[in-house]
Parts: sequence; structure tokens; C-alpha cells
Amino acid sequence: MNRKPGTVDTSPEPRVIPRDRHTISRKHISKGALRVLYRLHESGYRACLVGGAVRDLLLGVTPKDFDVATDATPEQVRQLFRNCRLIGRRFRLAHVLFGREIVEVATFRGFGEGGEGDNARRVVDGRLVRDNVWGSIEEDALRRDFRVNALYYDIADFSVIDYVGGMRDLDDRVLRLIGDPEQRYREDPVRMLRAARLSAKLGFAIDAAALEPMARLSGLLADASPARLFDESLKLFMAGRAADSFHTLERLGLLETLFPATVKALARGDAALREMIEQGLANTDERVADGRRVTPAFLFAVLLWDDARRQVDALVDKGLEPSLAWQRASHHVVAAQARHVAIPRRFTRVMEEIWMLQPRFARRTRKRTFRLLEHPRFRAAYDFLLLRAAESDELRELGEWWTRAQELPADTLAHELAAGPAQSGAADDTVAPSAPKRRRRRARRRCKKPPAGQ
Repeated sequence: MNRKPGTVDTSPEPRVIPRDRHTISRKHISKGALRVLYRLHESGYRACLVGGAVRDLLLGVTPKDFDVATDATPEQVRQLFRNCRLIGRRFRLAHVLFGREIVEVATFRGFGEGGEGDNARRVVDGRLVRDNVWGSIEEDALRRDFRVNALYYDIADFSVIDYVGGMRDLDDRVLRLIGDPEQRYREDPVRMLRAARLSAKLGFAIDAAALEPMARLSGLLADASPARLFDESLKLFMAGRAADSFHTLERLGLLETLFPATVKALARGDAALREMIEQGLANTDERVADGRRVTPAFLFAVLLWDDARRQVDALVDKGLEPSLAWQRASHHVVAAQARHVAIPRRFTRVMEEIWMLQPRFARRTRKRTFRLLEHPRFRAAYDFLLLRAAESDELRELGEWWTRAQELPADTLAHELAAGPAQSGAADDTVAPSAPKRRRRRARRRCKKPPAGQ
């Protein structure tokens, strides 16, 4: 039977795929998730692995985490696990902790509208602001976002249960929303970003019905919490698919909701900036693939670099001292970005240091060279300098010099610098912040206690 794209098969009879007809094995499920599933099942509750973990296991991908759905309420889950904590008001959940692993346990959601306090479902202006009405597994499946995320692995008989056609979408490699796409986006605009992320991660196409409302509704993302958009940004750019996610966001017109300054900068057609961003995204993905540490501070510094540099140039042209120009511009760029994506201070501080160290690479006197080499942010700032090599031949040569400087023995480098200090990159040097001078503390004079009796 032909259906309109985006509609849901609401047949009461689900498709049940028995153990011998799917590829999920318990050896690929974390020990913590298995303990939660078995404890719930043995206590008389229904317990299923659900969502991205089931999807990824069926695709042969190792899941990042494992979520469990059950008919037990959060309070009942807490009674079963001493290592459990309840979180959230908008969506009441149970987190069961096993060392560093957190198994998220959610009660089946329903369609009811009643209830008070935590037991309420509230919709304001079409947006779901609270959802703690419990229901059946069938209702829970219809309440999920994408059909490929509404597959359940039942620990009772190790079968996969499909209520909405998710298995077909896995075969077709396509993302289809459950229900009316416009309504689902209005309930939660962040679903548009989730569509972009899953498309980039899985290499799936987005169904035409799910694509159509995005251009009209992308502005709704401006009302989403900046803190929540930061979490979504981490999922988009820090999970090994940064380049694909960036390109997907651009194509769908969603990047501007996260990084408007970046979109404005790229609109100028600066090929060097585009190359720098592309390389920064590729480097991040490479580090993730190699199992090396990544920080959002570096990539966000890349994305916002052009805005920071332009503001510094404008302030210096007005006569502001370079170091103050960098401080003022950095704070302004970060504050403007925080209205869209709330980047925590521990990351913005690193971003600002990376930016402010850039002009200091051009000051290659002996004292300043060794001071910069010892700076705790030197490596990040040096990597950033290499990314900027596309801007000019001078920057490329500067990067090559600092690469060689790190390979030389300290006494050899000191000798070369003493013989003739290099001062290339004068343009950058004009906005170089001076190194802060350390103030010497004067020793306090201790007052002698007067003799007793005085």
C-alpha cells in the first residue's frame, strides 16, 4: 500500500523480528545496560533497549551509549537500583550509574493531557514544554522522532519490535519523521538539528516531507535554550563527523542558527577562510578517529576567528592599544555567540588565548620565542597558526619556522636567535598583545612584638 511520505503505519500489530532474523547480539551490549534490562525484566517489568543503540547495532556500528525503555516509573526504577538518580522536570528520567557508564532509563510515554506537577504533559504555542504522562510501548513508539529511532530490542525474547516502519527505513537508508513533520518541529525545533546530525553520521538521506518545513521553521531554533544548542553542537562537531555535519547544516540553512558570524564571514567569499575552516573540521575528525583528545574550544576558535580578527583591526584603526583591542574584541565575539550557543567559560577562555597568541608568533626575539614555547597554550596556538597558512605566504613561512624551532635543541635555537633575530610578519606584529609583566611582591616587614609589659 502506498503511503504519503512522513505518515505512520498505526497498525496495532507490530512487526516482530525474532532473534535468528536480526544481527543484534548481547555481547555487543554494555554490561551496565544488560544488568538494567535483566533486573527490570526479573522484577516483572517490560524492558527494552531502544533508540540509537538499536539502530546502530542493526547497522553494525558500535553505539556510544545505551538507553532503556520500560513500563516501570522512575520511582520504581530507583527502588530497584541503589546506584540510581532521577533527573529532569521536562522529561523525568532515571540514570543508573556503573562507574563511568550511565544507562538512561525512560518510562514509556503516552498521549494523555491530564495530570499535575511531574505527571503532566504541557504544550505551549505548539511546543512541548513538559512530558511526563506514562503510556504503553505502542504509544511510546509513536511519540519518538525518527522511525529508525523507534525500534525496540526486547530482553524477554531478544526480538526486535518495529511499530512504525523503522526497519524499512534502515534498508532504504532514509530518515523519516513519525507523524506530521511541521508539528514535530514545532513541538521541538531541535529535531531539525538532529535530522542534520543523523544524516551526516549515518550517511542517510532526509525524507522530502521532513525537509520541506525546515526553511520555514528554522527560525524557531532561536527560541531554543543556548545551553541546549551547545550540547547539540558537541554532538554535531565532536563525534567524528564534523565536516559532514557542517556541510549538512550549510545545505539545510541551519548553520546560521548556531554560528551566524561564521555564515556572514563565509558569505564574503574568502577562499582562505573557507580552506581554514574545512581543514579545522577535517583535523577534528582525524583526531576523533585516532582516539586523540579533542576540545570544542579549538574548533569554535576556528569558526569565529574571522569575526574576532576583523573587530581587532577596526579597534586598532581607531587608536586602541593592540592588547586591549584583542581583549575587547574577544569578549564581544564570545558574548554575541553566547546568544545563540552558550559556550562555557572554560572553553571561551582557551579560545581567547589561542587568538591572542597569534600575533606573538611574529615576534621572534630570543626572549619572546622561548617564553612563547613555554606557554601552556602554545601547542593549540601553533596548530591554529598552521591552519592560517592559507592566508598568506608570510604566514606559511612563519609556520614552517616555528615547526623547525621546536625540533632544534634549545642551545642551537638560542644561538640562531642571538645571531640575528627574525622579525617577519610585520602586519601581524602591529596588533601583537604585549606579554604581561610579573609584579614583584615586596616582602612584608614583620613587626616585632614589644616586650611584655609595654
